[in-house]
Amino acid sequence: MAVVLTLGACSNTRYLQKDQTLYTSSKVAVTGEILNSEKQDLRSSLSSKSLMTQQPNKKLLNSRIKVWLYNQKYNEEKSNWFWNIFLSKRNLEEAVVYDSTKSKESVDRMTSYLRNQGFFYATVGYTAKTKRRKTSVTYNVNTGRNFVIDKITYDIPDTAILNVVKNNEKLSLIKKGVAFKSATLSGERERLTRVIKDAGYYKFTRDAIEYSVDTLNKALFRNSLNPFEGFVNIFNENKGREKLTMDVEVRIKNPEDSTSNWQLYHISKIYAYPDFSLNGNPNDSSLKQDARKYITIRFHQEMLKPKILSKSILLRPGETYSLQQYNNTVNKLYDIGIWQFVTLQYKERKDTANALDAYLFLTPRRKQELGLSFEVSNSSDYLLGSGITLNYRHINLNNTAAQFGMALNTGIELIRPQSSGWELQSKQFGGEVSLTWPRFALPFNIRQSSRSNVKTRLTLGANYLSRIDKFDITSINMSYGYDWNESLYKRWIVRPFTLNYVGVILNQEFRDSVVNTNPYLKRSFEPALIGGESVSYIYSNQDLLHQRHYSYFRINMEESGLWLNGINSLLNTISGNKTNLETLTKVNISNFVKIEADYRHFWKVGLHSGLATRVYAGLGIPYSYSQVLPYVRQFTSGGPNSIRAWRLRTLGPGSFKDSSATAQAFPDQTGDMKLEGNVEYRFDLLRMFGGSVNLKGATFLDMGNIWMIKKDPSRPGSEFQFNQLYHDLAMGTGAGLRLDFSFFLIRLDWGIPLKVPYFTGNKNGWYVSEWDLKDAHWRRNNIIWNIAIGYPF
Repeated sequence: MAVVLTLGACSNTRYLQKDQTLYTSSKVAVTGEILNSEKQDLRSSLSSKSLMTQQPNKKLLNSRIKVWLYNQKYNEEKSNWFWNIFLSKRNLEEAVVYDSTKSKESVDRMTSYLRNQGFFYATVGYTAKTKRRKTSVTYNVNTGRNFVIDKITYDIPDTAILNVVKNNEKLSLIKKGVAFKSATLSGERERLTRVIKDAGYYKFTRDAIEYSVDTLNKALFRNSLNPFEGFVNIFNENKGREKLTMDVEVRIKNPEDSTSNWQLYHISKIYAYPDFSLNGNPNDSSLKQDARKYITIRFHQEMLKPKILSKSILLRPGETYSLQQYNNTVNKLYDIGIWQFVTLQYKERKDTANALDAYLFLTPRRKQELGLSFEVSNSSDYLLGSGITLNYRHINLNNTAAQFGMALNTGIELIRPQSSGWELQSKQFGGEVSLTWPRFALPFNIRQSSRSNVKTRLTLGANYLSRIDKFDITSINMSYGYDWNESLYKRWIVRPFTLNYVGVILNQEFRDSVVNTNPYLKRSFEPALIGGESVSYIYSNQDLLHQRHYSYFRINMEESGLWLNGINSLLNTISGNKTNLETLTKVNISNFVKIEADYRHFWKVGLHSGLATRVYAGLGIPYSYSQVLPYVRQFTSGGPNSIRAWRLRTLGPGSFKDSSATAQAFPDQTGDMKLEGNVEYRFDLLRMFGGSVNLKGATFLDMGNIWMIKKDPSRPGSEFQFNQLYHDLAMGTGAGLRLDFSFFLIRLDWGIPLKVPYFTGNKNGWYVSEWDLKDAHWRRNNIIWNIAIGYPF
């Protein structure tokens, strides 16, 4: 790759004509009486393709590799199986030849854009520098001062429309003291249109909204698309003022084809077609008809019980037309999960004034789905792993929209010791069945918003894991709970009942040599009965309104033992203290509280790159008779989805490092507490195989560790101490490649330690001085590579 980049850097100008230069870079320098944050936003906007009409070739690792590939295909005429992998059209770019006329056109567009943003005194110029047949351009922008909105008034002859606008004025985008921008006026026009249509004015259009911009010299601009075009000179009187202000008048006209006001519309009849095909005819004479209280159902086959369908359609006869209710109804029907397409159409009735009939055309999905997936993986503690998962789902049991799901899985892990061939390290198999209802399954009603997507889930599963010559773990779990959306961005998952039995069988040699020598590990491997409840809150605002950056936050709390202890006490009382739940099952009840919080933020940087960040914190506290968390609830660190410069389960706890031979063969460090932070810069590289596969790259920084909350004599330095937090933090960096097949992603990461908690050569553990990249033995022990499916976060 380094050779390719070097060659690419040397050959970019080779095929240009004598009077041509390569356009290599452009930047925008912004000055003016505005905030630095506003200058940054302006630089980004002015650098867009719509304003800066000529863009230089993209660079990758400081080289124009796509230009070099273009030359290999069309000038060097390379063509064989190797070159065809990389020489797809998406990977090629013809060299951009500098054109001064496009720079002048860019200046005109930037000037017009700035005036649209309220910078009426802005000036734009450019300078071009050429060296060694390469030209760079700098656009010099002086914004001056922009106008600030002083007063907002309304000219609305229809008093009913005026009341609607005034009642929603708090959400107006046009506010006193806000800088004037034409985009703000456009956004306010769209908002007012939605508000008025939502109030029942079905035929209202955005063209009825106009603006009048009035400066202090009373010059009016009535062109709603560009109210200041051609009138810049009239603002000269304001140049000496400290603040340049203007008044905005919002005008909403009556309908052009009528002298009357805008009319309110109401819903008359509602027709639902639950099994409508894509080329179906709503007037098909063979359709059956079922007239219910609120809706009329027309169908060939019953897709959903009429009572459930009626409740799922949020429209009601006699209600005022509402744009929001239109959206809520469509989303509610999609959330049920049995329809592939949902179309809602309104038709004006001819026999009744201002009345609408609603027609719902619902195209069903397949009721049953069967899938088979196969996975091959690699990790730090095994060489080759494979797994097979069989999934079955019925999405509409008994025409009630209840879903039944079943999953069966099995897998193995193989190692290859130097002294022999392939050996089986572990095997596992399991399954899960689930039943989901699209409502709260409760003996009483719970009021919910129209946007709530409620699910009640009952799951039952079992899993068996065998680590050869070490242990066998059998797990049986059951849970019952609810999942719903509080709003567009907020989601709750509540499990009032969870039960998990963990049975453990230890190999005698492993028990004597490993488990019995570590009291903490011995208690962790005891069979456990985990029963309690859990609550999760999730916030995610990834949508069309947050394309440049968005956040994800999840907090989860789990408790175990409370109601199991109640059953235990009840059995004790009934039997006269002769027996209880623990003596009957011969398994101890696990008592603990576990809290986890995960925050992520993602930024889009340019068109082909982005920055992803993550902060995670977790804490588990045993209580009552339990002294440790169950093995399956303990925290681990390291591996492909954690701190990638350490192998799975090898980091921590704290500054402790297990250097025993057993730890080399069976890395299994766990803790009661975990802190972790990650930063990853992701970027596109090349399109391969005709553009069907996207090769992406990443660089990352990971930090964190796990700790014990109590002192463990067998693992000195493992307990959490606030004054040792910086010392105990592990840090690693690295780079990675991703093969993105659209429907799944294969990830390969290389990690190297920067700061090692147990390194004694530096008082704070910094490890960079120990790097010896020339030594193959050092690289093998310190540069960790991870293969995984999907992004780490």
